[in-house]
Amino acid sequence: MASNTAADDNEVAHEFGLVRVYKSGRVVRPFVAPPAAPGLDPATGVDSRDVHLGDYSARLYLPPSAATAAAKLPVIVYVHGGGFVAESAASPNGHRFLNSLAAACPAVAVSVEYRLAPEHPLPAAYDDCAAALRWVLSGADPWVAAHGDLGRVFLAGDSAGANACHYLAIQPDAARLKGAVLIHPWFWGSEAVGEETRHPLARAMGGRLWMFACPGSSGVDDPRMNPLAPGAPGLETLACEKVMVCTAEGDHLRWRGRAYAEAVTAARGGDGQGVELLETEGEGHVFHLFKPDCDKAKEMFDRIVAFVTAP
Repeated sequence: MASNTAADDNEVAHEFGLVRVYKSGRVVRPFVAPPAAPGLDPATGVDSRDVHLGDYSARLYLPPSAATAAAKLPVIVYVHGGGFVAESAASPNGHRFLNSLAAACPAVAVSVEYRLAPEHPLPAAYDDCAAALRWVLSGADPWVAAHGDLGRVFLAGDSAGANACHYLAIQPDAARLKGAVLIHPWFWGSEAVGEETRHPLARAMGGRLWMFACPGSSGVDDPRMNPLAPGAPGLETLACEKVMVCTAEGDHLRWRGRAYAEAVTAARGGDGQGVELLETEGEGHVFHLFKPDCDKAKEMFDRIVAFVTAP
């Protein structure tokens, strides 16, 4: 009996790169870096702290200019990526990005630490993000209450986090938000868009991680994964005054992101008002997190800051 248990603990049942599950049920996330601690960031002067809120938690960021600002600052509710199976609000690359973003805007930032699949399959992450957004909008946190302008709340996220931002903004009871920034959003679908692969096997592979993270889903045309699917909520109902979508040339999700931006534009009358699409050439998925000092990452960063700070 013991030998069978030992064998199960070394035999892989599911492998997705980001997460590996053994037959014993043991879960390993092989590429996740050690967490970055909150606190004062010497490079930007931004302070951060973690708040535990039951099933989820949040890491808040306060820029040094908050103490002397003449007016309250915009609030950015950020959702990290990782396929809903990996990474966290304490991931070093994301932590560095939010320190920089909070300082540059300046803004109060709130990064959501949501529950991960497979231990907590979707919709757990969506539920946690929705609860975190309600918590921010309630002004219950002293940093948000003292320094955040709740009339200028933005959603932002990368990859699966961008997917979650869409989910939050499309809910029937969603509060009206100033804007949303979707960085390399993780959307998919059974039918190819743009220059996506048409090969049936490749398309099916594109949905494997989604079905693993959300085993109760109907498939890749679930409106949570494919906002353009027949029967998905109309994009004209997005609870955002404006939307920014970032894509990258070397990302296989780029065509899906572009199609989403075009569909939001069409839903808003087709004149491009309130929709911004930034397509970065020569870079791949979430490159800005791994190469924050490269010129293309700086360009994208500056565009996001301008989007948040525009009247």
